[in-house]
Amino acid sequence: MLTAILLIAILITVIGVLLLAIKILQDTLEKGIQETRTQVKEALTHSSETLGQRVDSLTAITDARLKEINNQVEKRLAEGFEKSTETFSQVIQRLALIDAAQRKITELSSSIMNLQDILNDKRSRGTFGEVQLSALIRNVIPEQHFSFQHTLSNGKRADCILLLPEPTGNIAIDAKFPLENFRILIDSSLRETDRSQAEQKFKIDIRKHIQDIAEKYIIPKETADGAIMFIPAEAVFAEIHAHYPDLVEIAHRAKVWLVSPTTLMAILTTARAVLKDAATRQQVHIIQKHLHSLAADFDRFQKRMDNLARHIAQAHTDVEQVHTSAKKITERFDQIEQVELSGRNSDMELPEHADSHSP
Repeated sequence: MLTAILLIAILITVIGVLLLAIKILQDTLEKGIQETRTQVKEALTHSSETLGQRVDSLTAITDARLKEINNQVEKRLAEGFEKSTETFSQVIQRLALIDAAQRKITELSSSIMNLQDILNDKRSRGTFGEVQLSALIRNVIPEQHFSFQHTLSNGKRADCILLLPEPTGNIAIDAKFPLENFRILIDSSLRETDRSQAEQKFKIDIRKHIQDIAEKYIIPKETADGAIMFIPAEAVFAEIHAHYPDLVEIAHRAKVWLVSPTTLMAILTTARAVLKDAATRQQVHIIQKHLHSLAADFDRFQKRMDNLARHIAQAHTDVEQVHTSAKKITERFDQIEQVELSGRNSDMELPEHADSHSP
């Protein structure tokens, strides 16, 4: 019985100890848990503060970076806008220049069409050739040495006549030219047979025109032995000389000179030289008179120059003689100064051979 009681007591003691240990363990656990909670809370708080600081710093850096990027974007947009504005202005200016050029091209096309209309009409084409001929001649030849619409003794009226001195004589110029068949000839869409026919007609027109000029405007003892056929288009002139040498030969035999605006300028320049030479020959007697007068004046000048040379030579001789006399007088004064005056004045004798009249 005692043993059971002891066992119960021991059991109770063990249970109490166990309960006390459990209590202590529970308190320790609760304290550890509380400390752990406190540490966790402090760690969380610290982490939260650190994270907040880092978030604030990152936010500030992000804001600064975004602000910088925004400034760069605004700057690039402003520069792009300025460049776009400048480019747009240049485009507008170029479009304005293109519009102006287009208007000029339109005006030129209109002028070309008007010129083509003029050249299509035979009478208008003749007037155009006469205007061109008039401009060339008036720029080179003096007014008194040409005459437009000049009527010859045979009743024919030349478009212009150059009034040149003999032996050249007066040269008639015809400014009208047949272009109808030539315009057909240069048509690229023309068939070969039609082109051949147009070529034959063109040659016939030129040959007839050469014969008409030779018959109308070459008159013995009134005009020169040749006349000028003015071709107002360089292309036609080049075409004739390049592909129709037979027409050139016919013109040479008929003494009709084919000229274009360029070659006519050379002829007019030569004619002006002829006029200048003739005017010089007309003034030869006046030039000879002045040359004779100049020769007489030069003779008088030569004689007066010779007299002046003689006078200069005589003056030089006189100067030398005066210089010699002055030298002798100086020597006499030197001799007088060297004479001893003390007791010897009476003994001073002048040289007997001295000549007071010598220089």
